[in-house]
Amino acid sequence: MAYENIKTNLREGLLIVTIDRPKVLNALNAETVQEIYEAFSKARDDENVKAVIVTGGGEKAFVAGADINELAQKTPITGKETSERGQAVLSFIERFPKPVIAAINGFALGGGCELALACHIRIASEKAQIGLPEVTLGIIPGYGGTQRMARLLGKGKALELICTGDRIGAADAERIGLVNKVVPADQLMSVAEEMARKMMSRGPLAIRAAIEAVIRGGEMPFEEGQFLEATLFGLLCASDDTKEGMNAFLEKRPARFKGR
Repeated sequence: MAYENIKTNLREGLLIVTIDRPKVLNALNAETVQEIYEAFSKARDDENVKAVIVTGGGEKAFVAGADINELAQKTPITGKETSERGQAVLSFIERFPKPVIAAINGFALGGGCELALACHIRIASEKAQIGLPEVTLGIIPGYGGTQRMARLLGKGKALELICTGDRIGAADAERIGLVNKVVPADQLMSVAEEMARKMMSRGPLAIRAAIEAVIRGGEMPFEEGQFLEATLFGLLCASDDTKEGMNAFLEKRPARFKGR
């Protein structure tokens, strides 16, 4: 499928999704959000896709926010609809059954920060700048940023970053747990790919279950989350992959997982 605002490249099971609007620092407009959804929707059902890396085109930005020209035209009704659509797309990414890694190569502001928060892992270039500056425009984050940042960092730190609108550098983002790892800019994609391929080498049914247990379980009371974990654990015990993993360990050889 041909896209106007993103690029996709599938190589040996790893899909690279690049937000490719460098002239506007990869800002998210409605068409770009829709194309991101279409790419992930297609990848979800593609057995050849084992993991996804999301990054930004050019050297300056991952995604520098929403398209302000587009946002400025919103009414209360269309504004709410835009927010709900963005939330739905990012929730689709968050619940994606295969690992999704954000390779943050520059500015990740507003909608870009929210996109990164929806990914399972965030790896940042040392040049990255991250933040939710919406209050400087008289609005709030609308693609799930208030919820995901508070759940990730706690209410106090989330409110500090959201209500000041401050952006922070990569080192501070790593220190507070906003990103998993910071690497030199010229190593960003190689490090992200190395992590993705390590995850791809593990049992795909187990990876899918782990994502579900953490994401869905994190939305439940603790006991319900544990029940979900136990249920998924039990289901995996019936899989060929679990038998293969156990046998490979006992026989001291690499496991050959087949996803069943």
